[in-house]
Amino acid sequence: MKRLIYSMFIAFLASVATIAILARLSPPPAGPGAAEERGISAEELSRHSSPGDCWMAIAGGVYALSGYIPSHPAPEKAMAVWCGKDATEAFNTKGLGRPHSPAARALLPSYRIGSMRPRPSSR
Repeated sequence: MKRLIYSMFIAFLASVATIAILARLSPPPAGPGAAEERGISAEELSRHSSPGDCWMAIAGGVYALSGYIPSHPAPEKAMAVWCGKDATEAFNTKGLGRPHSPAARALLPSYRIGSMRPRPSSR
């Protein structure tokens, strides 16, 4: 019985230590003093239109995806045609009417470099 209690106590301490370490490694939440996200124009986006220099706009965010293309499960050309463009519809449907997985959506933030800047209105 003493061994069980001792083991549970050690497991509890290990859990608390793990949570404390993870909390220290996590970035602080963005607050009012956080730097603003970089605004990227459609013109700048269009200059990154090759697999070796691939930026895509997805739902208003801009993502540098050159490093991910070799890991993508589909052939390179499936992503390459969207480099330098708004790929929101392609991401949402995979061109086949099926959405990307939650795992694919979870990858996006690590590639985010900014947000699309609205086009200037013509008067």
